[in-house]
Amino acid sequence: MAVRHTGQAGYSGVPLAKLLQQSNPGSGGVGLKASLFSLGDDAAYQRWRAWKLDGYPARAEDLIVEVGDPRELTQAEQAEMRRVCAKTNMVIYAARDAREEDKAIPRAMGARFGLHRLDANLLADEDSISSLEVVPSKSGRGYIPYSNRRLLWHTDGYYNPPAQAIESMVLHCVRPAATGGENALLDHELVYILMRDAAPQYVQALMAHDAMTIPANVEGGSEQRPAQSGPVFLVSRNGASLLMRYTARTRSIIWKPDAVTREAVLFLEQLLETGSPYIFRHRLDAGQGLLCNNVLHNRSGFTDGEDRSTSRLLYRARSFDRVAGTEFDTIYC
Repeated sequence: MAVRHTGQAGYSGVPLAKLLQQSNPGSGGVGLKASLFSLGDDAAYQRWRAWKLDGYPARAEDLIVEVGDPRELTQAEQAEMRRVCAKTNMVIYAARDAREEDKAIPRAMGARFGLHRLDANLLADEDSISSLEVVPSKSGRGYIPYSNRRLLWHTDGYYNPPAQAIESMVLHCVRPAATGGENALLDHELVYILMRDAAPQYVQALMAHDAMTIPANVEGGSEQRPAQSGPVFLVSRNGASLLMRYTARTRSIIWKPDAVTREAVLFLEQLLETGSPYIFRHRLDAGQGLLCNNVLHNRSGFTDGEDRSTSRLLYRARSFDRVAGTEFDTIYC
C-alpha cells in the first residue's frame, strides 16, 4: 500500500558516516562515533549537530507512517519507518488492519527492526511484553504505568545498570482511554544538543559514572532490585548510539551532590517543564504504535470508560537492541 510521506523538506542527504570521516580523514570513522560526544572534539560534534538539526520534523504528524498490517510490513513501509526513526529516534505507525488484542503485533514489529533481545522486567508478562492497563494490585504497590495517573518524564529502564540499558521499545495501542492518555515525546539526542550548547560542563557532569543513583526497590522488606548508579548520558557499548537514563520522579533518584550536576539537572527540569519546539505530543489511537530508540516521554492522566472498549490497553516491548538501520555509522550510507 502507499506510504504517507509527511516530513518537511529533506535533510542535506550527506551520509553521516562521511561526516564522521571528514573529522579525521583516514580513520574510516572508527572511534569517531564516541568522539561526537567528547568535549575535546568540537569539530566532530558540530558536524553531527548540523546534520541532526537539518530538516528536523516540526510536528507530531511528521512522525506518522501509515501501514497495512504491522505484523507483515511491506518493504516500502519498513523503509519509510526507518527513514523517520533515523532522524528523530522515533516513528509512529498507524495500522489499518490491526486493532485486535494480539501481542504478535509488537513482537513482529520489533523483530522486523532487529529488536530481538527483550527485557523481561519485573512486571512484564511471561512473554516479556507488558500489558499496560489499570491494575490496582500493581498500581497500589507504586507502579504508576499500571494506574491512570500521569507519568512524569523518563526513559524506560532508567533503573537498569548501564550494561543492561534499554535501547529501544515498541508501544502498541490496542485501545485508548475514553479521555486523556496523551504522550509527550522528546528525542534525547536533541536534549544533549540543547544542554551542550547551553553549557558543555552540563553534559560532562551528566556523563559521570555516578551522576544519578536509583535507590533499591524494596517491597515487604525484600529487595527486588539493588540501588543502581550510572550516568544520564552514555554511549552504547559498540559506540553506535547515544543513550539516556532519566526520571523526573524525585522519590526515585539521588543526584550527585556537586554544584555543576545540580545546575545541569535544574536546566533539564526547566527544559521539560517550560516546553520546547522539539517536544511532540500525540495520543495513540487503536492500531497505532510508537517504535523508538528509548526517547524521553511522559503520559498525561486518563479516564477509562464504563466498558472494556473504552478502557486503555497498550502493549510495551522493551529491547536491549537499537532499532536496526539507525546506528550512527550506518545512517544514510
